[in-house]
Amino acid sequence: MSFGASPDDAALRSAWQQFCSQLQQAGERVFKDENPATPLHRADAFRFLTQNLGQAFDLALETKDTKYPALHAFCAPNRKLGGDAADFVYLQAWIDGESVYKISGNKGTARFLNFTVQGPRPSMQPGTDIPSLHEPFGDIPEANLFGHQLQADADGSFELYIGGPQRGPNWLPTTPGSRKLFLRQGFDRWDELPAQMRIERIDMEEPRPLPTPQTMIAAMNWAGHFVTGLMNDWPDHPYRYGAPVVDPVNVNRFPGTAGVDGADVRRGRSIAHLCWQLAADEALIVEFESHEGFWMVSNNGVFFNSMDYLYRPVSYTPSRSTVDSDGKIRLILSHDDCGYHNWLDTQGFMRGNLTYRCLLSQASTVFRTRLVKRAALAEALPADSVKVSRQERAAQLHARFNSIRWRYSL
Repeated sequence: MSFGASPDDAALRSAWQQFCSQLQQAGERVFKDENPATPLHRADAFRFLTQNLGQAFDLALETKDTKYPALHAFCAPNRKLGGDAADFVYLQAWIDGESVYKISGNKGTARFLNFTVQGPRPSMQPGTDIPSLHEPFGDIPEANLFGHQLQADADGSFELYIGGPQRGPNWLPTTPGSRKLFLRQGFDRWDELPAQMRIERIDMEEPRPLPTPQTMIAAMNWAGHFVTGLMNDWPDHPYRYGAPVVDPVNVNRFPGTAGVDGADVRRGRSIAHLCWQLAADEALIVEFESHEGFWMVSNNGVFFNSMDYLYRPVSYTPSRSTVDSDGKIRLILSHDDCGYHNWLDTQGFMRGNLTYRCLLSQASTVFRTRLVKRAALAEALPADSVKVSRQERAAQLHARFNSIRWRYSL
């Protein structure tokens, strides 16, 4: 059989050619001014694109039918997007406002767990002149449930209903505009267990229909906008519009305190962010008071893609950081292992982004940063700042490696 033998051939080929053209356009955005012209940065930008190309049709097609929902892990050690935190596991499921869904499984022991129903995705964020981020972002939180609010059996098993009439405390309402369920788990200790969850539509009786040409054409269109959107919006959108992001020209400093807005309240977090830039012989010291609550710091690349948290120390939480005798936590960002416990690896990048999150709290956190010569670190740090041996560092990295693999069933 040849092209044209089917009535949909021309439309399918045109949609595919358009997608390929959009993918080519996305690749050109690797060379934007915000991405330094070094071999590592250029390669990482293409990796960012190809990692998300790998999930474009998972989002656009394989999980898109809201009558046959599926939980999709859109960030993982091999796929980074959206300023993802190294110590979060992110899942999403496309839903609609007329169906009723059930999530069941075991809640695990992660320190933070959150289920959020996301509503419509406007072209502009409400009450602002800020355009929404690319798909699947930009939709507005409508309702959420935190892990401590979820009623579970003694062994952690639970059922949570979404939509329809209220079914006890484990229930989230939907609206006619509801379109997505967003699930986040935040981990503090390496021995915390991830949740095991599955989703279904409760009145599902028939097999999922096979994709039609029209379904495929719509998926190609969505995927094309996805790959161009992510390469256009990162890091441009947060630099231009993101309140927590300091002007990237004024690098190596946080805003005065961690900030929180209405959307962050619904997400259960406060957040602060800095853009860093280090020469080969420099190090950056980030210090703040040790405080109650669950915080995490994550190191990300230029495109706000989390660094290699499977193999490298690029994130810290309360249980995995040391506190100096003056009550301050000092994280040390440097290109090589500086020998201090709280070392943040740069992976050899000359620029990146560091994000602090404080979960289930709006407490203010004041930051201080100091850019020093790498050789002068010992003079800049308190004498009692905890150091580690090569063997202790190797043990830290193995603990990280084993825990991350467990979180993602790798």
